[in-house]
Amino acid sequence: MSRESEADLPGEAPLPGELSEALCAELIAFRRDLHMHPELGNQEFRTTAAIRARLEAAGLEPRVLPGGTGLICDIGTATGPKGGGASKGGAPRPMLALRADIDALPIPDAKAGVSYRSTVPDRAHACGHDVHTTTVLGAGLVLAALHREGRLPAPVRLLFQPAEEVLPGGAADAIVAGVLDGVGRIIAVHCDPRVDAGRIGLRTGAITSACDRLEVALDGPGGHTARPHLTTDLVTAVARVAADVPALLARRVDARAGLALTWGRIESGHACNVIPMHAELAGTVRCLDLAAWRDAPDLVHAAIDEVATLHGAKSEINYVRGVPPVVNDPAITELLHDAMTARRGAFSVEDTEQSLGGEDFSWYLEHVPGAMARLGVRTPGSHARLDLHRGDFDADEAAIKVGVELFTAAALLDGNRS
Repeated sequence: MSRESEADLPGEAPLPGELSEALCAELIAFRRDLHMHPELGNQEFRTTAAIRARLEAAGLEPRVLPGGTGLICDIGTATGPKGGGASKGGAPRPMLALRADIDALPIPDAKAGVSYRSTVPDRAHACGHDVHTTTVLGAGLVLAALHREGRLPAPVRLLFQPAEEVLPGGAADAIVAGVLDGVGRIIAVHCDPRVDAGRIGLRTGAITSACDRLEVALDGPGGHTARPHLTTDLVTAVARVAADVPALLARRVDARAGLALTWGRIESGHACNVIPMHAELAGTVRCLDLAAWRDAPDLVHAAIDEVATLHGAKSEINYVRGVPPVVNDPAITELLHDAMTARRGAFSVEDTEQSLGGEDFSWYLEHVPGAMARLGVRTPGSHARLDLHRGDFDADEAAIKVGVELFTAAALLDGNRS
């Protein structure tokens, strides 16, 4: 990969905050420890304690969120010549928040041959939240050192958020708890196994999609498989709902809206010769377009009722609103671009597409401008086609240093431009 030196960048002085080899090694060890001990949403007590202990060891004062998991930690909030906490007009500066999510997924770790495989059955950091957490922690340690030296130009808040994987996401509770008080801008990263380590992906505007949860129960009188004509053939009914409802939605919504219903669970029956009385489906509804997302519940209800009624089944639908799209602010996206370019050169940034994945980072953007970057975690030269939310997901740990550099450079550039 081509890299420009910081001194070669026009109009930018070299940025302080280089990572030592010792800190890089420590952060990799920290990430591996988190990876070995994954915790689900709102259960991240060990993770929270580990983050808190390291920040306190650096002389910082983290504050655990009211639920007992997740925390925030402010750096450089004191006013004065070295505090970095006052704007040019003397008023307190709104902080830049660096956000990480700390929870894991309820799936088994399927990796083989690594020493840091999950030690918790059916739990895994299969979405890279351990990497997100470690990069924000590392940035906090670097920025705290700069603050002690009087070189942090503006205050920064570290935000370690629980329960991102639990719809509608832990961000909503964190906002109620006041994590955005005094915050003017917010940034985050998300691991991307399609982008090489050493690079990030950026996009102005929507970078993720809306995501809702759907649960459907179908009921009928049951009966003998020898006489399906005398009852509701519930297995056929649930199969038709699973197959036909997504197809119906595709014909009732503008294709450009990107509305997609995908099932993740289907259950019915216990014996081969008994037509069951109950069946269940569960899945997600994702949408690229905000207007179509608003109409989605009514459209989904109507399509399910239509197919279920055709097959004589009674339906009960639980449609749970999730998260809107993450819409990156142009100015904050430019900040991330400039920060990455300052650290790693122009070729370290690539364009990225809007994905159908959901992210509760979007709730913060309802209150303050911000942006999310895709952090490359694929080993350069690798042809492996790994994806998120798979038990064999892993990250090239070189991405940790890249994420720390991105957050640190963004904080310094943002502070100097305020």
